[in-house]
Amino acid sequence: MKIKVIVTLKKSVLDPQGTVVQQALNGMGFNNVNDVRQGKFFEININEKDQKKAEEKVDEMCKKLLANLVIEDYKIIGSQ
Repeated sequence: MKIKVIVTLKKSVLDPQGTVVQQALNGMGFNNVNDVRQGKFFEININEKDQKKAEEKVDEMCKKLLANLVIEDYKIIGSQ
């Protein structure tokens, strides 16, 4: 089963990479971009048939390794 996770910086944390991307987009003529936040995307193929158990395992992975909970939030966005 594939589980997808998005990890992003918390809203209160400055995102210099996102700011640079926004400035570059504005410089390219995309003047309607108000804000850009960057993050990480994980697609985890886990050997588990039960969706709830798979998502619980991935949640544990996020808390222990994939996300820095001091400055990042994560969201499990789906499974296949």
